[in-house]
Amino acid sequence: MEGARRERGGRIEVRGLTKRFGSFTAVDHLDFDVEPGRVTGFLGPNGSGKTTTLRMLLGLVRATAGTATIDGHRYRDIPNPLTVVGSALEATNFHPGRTGRNHLRVQAAVAGVPDRRVDELLELVGIPAAARKRAGGYSMGMRQRLGLAAALLGDPRVIILDEPANGLDPEGIRWLRGFLRHLADEGRTLLISSHMLSEVEQTVDDVVIIANGKRVAQGTVAELRGHPTAYVRTSDPERLAEGLRRRGLAVTPAGRGLRVTTDDLATVGDVAHASDVAIHELRSEQTHLEELFFNLTESEEFRNRNLLAQAGDTGPSAPAGPPTDLPPPSGPPIDPALLDEPGPDARDEQTARLDREGGAR
Repeated sequence: MEGARRERGGRIEVRGLTKRFGSFTAVDHLDFDVEPGRVTGFLGPNGSGKTTTLRMLLGLVRATAGTATIDGHRYRDIPNPLTVVGSALEATNFHPGRTGRNHLRVQAAVAGVPDRRVDELLELVGIPAAARKRAGGYSMGMRQRLGLAAALLGDPRVIILDEPANGLDPEGIRWLRGFLRHLADEGRTLLISSHMLSEVEQTVDDVVIIANGKRVAQGTVAELRGHPTAYVRTSDPERLAEGLRRRGLAVTPAGRGLRVTTDDLATVGDVAHASDVAIHELRSEQTHLEELFFNLTESEEFRNRNLLAQAGDTGPSAPAGPPTDLPPPSGPPIDPALLDEPGPDARDEQTARLDREGGAR
């Protein structure tokens, strides 16, 4: 198993990745890595550039500058990429009149995958009974599962998913969590874009957080949380603090109590007992991913520019707002010649479509 994991490869490297739509910079000199055998959460507010980044990685949008590669290769340069990279960026890109099984059969034919793989995946993602139903009648949760099956058709070593838990009920989310962990344990590389922070915290190994197209943090969940601490409120804070420091623990005042850099509550209790002070409150404290996320993305530098624009900020430093010339929604790989910046007529057409769809993410 270990040898198989090493052979899989699939490291994602993003270096200086930039995408501009006219005067609007959607992604701004972005750098990050995604390692095989791990689940990496790709987080950011709406409009932060997550989906545009994933589209550039998959060759659906041409980068203005920088690179996004898989094992050192651009997506467009990978022979039969569906056997190397599986992706699901939209849960709505199914022909409504085609059954789930036939949708997968079409994609399997493109990738050179036998039809038996289709039935295996329908069983694996838990929708075999819905395989003969037309996709137009699928719930959002069923569409998510069908999209995941499509991403796995070619048995890829790299899997890229955009908001895969949307529309899933609690049981489905629990299933997805275990399924993603299973895929990572097989040595695959998983990059998961999501805004469900509490769920991500239970699923991912590593986190990349972006805001306004820029990276604001990257690391393991444990690294980003920082050191575990304990909060203690006592009858004599100064005496307890002195005893804790003698034990080599860092102590800082926190409101009516003390914050101690340790995850060992028993030690704090033992020191309080030895110091003959009463404890009124003692609990563990840990920075949750949601708290970290908002602390980073709501700072003055990284506050969501689209929300500021909606709030009526029209001063000289106001953000440009979302572009009117975003690329079309994601789908199967397209001819690179079609990825050039659209002309004026195309932009008008795209703007009308974005208005109908509620704008770009």
